[in-house]
Amino acid sequence: MSSMETVLAQVPLPRMVRVRQRFPGRTAPWDPAPFARDLRARAERGDLGPGKSIAIAVGSRGIENLEPIVRMVAQTVRAAGSEPFLVPAMGSHGNATAEGQASVLRSLGLGKLEAEGVPIRSSMETVLLGESASGVPVYTDATALAADGVIVVNRVKPHTSFRGDHESGLLKMLVIGLGKQKGAELCHRLGFGTMARNLREMSAVVLAHQKVLFGVAILENAHHNTERIEIVEPDAFPTREAELLKEARSLLPRIYPNPIDVLVLDEIGKDISGTGFDPNLVGRFHNPHAWDIGGIAPEITRMVALGLTPGSHGNANGLGNLDVVSRRLVDAMDPETTYINALTSSIPVSVKIPMTQANDRLAIQAAIKMAQIEDWTQVRLVRIRNTLTLGEIEVSENILADFADRDELEPLGPARPFAFDPSGHLAPLDPVH
Repeated sequence: MSSMETVLAQVPLPRMVRVRQRFPGRTAPWDPAPFARDLRARAERGDLGPGKSIAIAVGSRGIENLEPIVRMVAQTVRAAGSEPFLVPAMGSHGNATAEGQASVLRSLGLGKLEAEGVPIRSSMETVLLGESASGVPVYTDATALAADGVIVVNRVKPHTSFRGDHESGLLKMLVIGLGKQKGAELCHRLGFGTMARNLREMSAVVLAHQKVLFGVAILENAHHNTERIEIVEPDAFPTREAELLKEARSLLPRIYPNPIDVLVLDEIGKDISGTGFDPNLVGRFHNPHAWDIGGIAPEITRMVALGLTPGSHGNANGLGNLDVVSRRLVDAMDPETTYINALTSSIPVSVKIPMTQANDRLAIQAAIKMAQIEDWTQVRLVRIRNTLTLGEIEVSENILADFADRDELEPLGPARPFAFDPSGHLAPLDPVH
């Protein structure tokens, strides 16, 4: 037994109860019919037509139903006689290479469209469009600029690193997504304190020079289901996106137990959130320009992450916001991919490597030991798969007493001990929303 194992052997692990968190909002599968009707109506405007090349800008990860949504847009473009193609709009992601960004699109399921004649045209070449009102150079993807029209597809939601009237959404896709690595870096250069202003001012330059036809704004609810999709005209991007962001904030899920001594995340990853997990839901922000929205985040003393999602492609951005991690997470990290993310965002703290334990058991025990509680047997511990999958979670059995007269948590079975394999690792919780 190693010295670390000897020190941590005295730390008991609680029994855990699987519970369902009850969120408001629709749980039924997404109905694409209203969006299909809106697309057909929009196509009748006449700016789609025979012989036109139309770039569909897409790139954000973790969006539910992304492939069928983009497929419907491409089919509408083709039905109007135009030729659709996909353009990666993801700033520096994919290792800031054309091949890497095309690979990310394929990993999102969009390779199916490529096989059906909707090509991916990926390039890191940009064109200088001008300067924003604050003097920031504005660049855009050269391939998209050469097209006869651009359609921007993105989810509108609160950002992980700053606050403003515009956070993650259509404007960010125009400025940072289509700006590629150069545009993303310029927008981030002065930090997140100027980000909201830069998005507003720089997007105005893009809209003045780029032939943007319309935007597809996606809203998701607390169940990580597509709540609805809205087609937004380019001249309404700033005003309508600000309204949609307010709605998106009201749709956020939450982790109901509060306070929490130790929160265990089975996995983090860029396909879950830009910082590996959504800090809006756990209150761990890596700069002072973002903060809790409406008291959603519980009070958490220690956070542990055990693994990195395959869809993150080695990008472990957000690692530095944790307290303890399992060795397998660090081993899955690609330093180059991760550090390029930090170089672009100018935030090194999010890629620092925290205390690393040899396996999941030791990582959880270390977090309990450092949770600053008098009696380790009374630890309030919550385990989630990731911050996108909060419908069913596990809680230590002592937490259930808080919800005896409340209906936010529904126990789904008896209390059970952690089920570690012989190497001390846990299988991820089933991905139930």
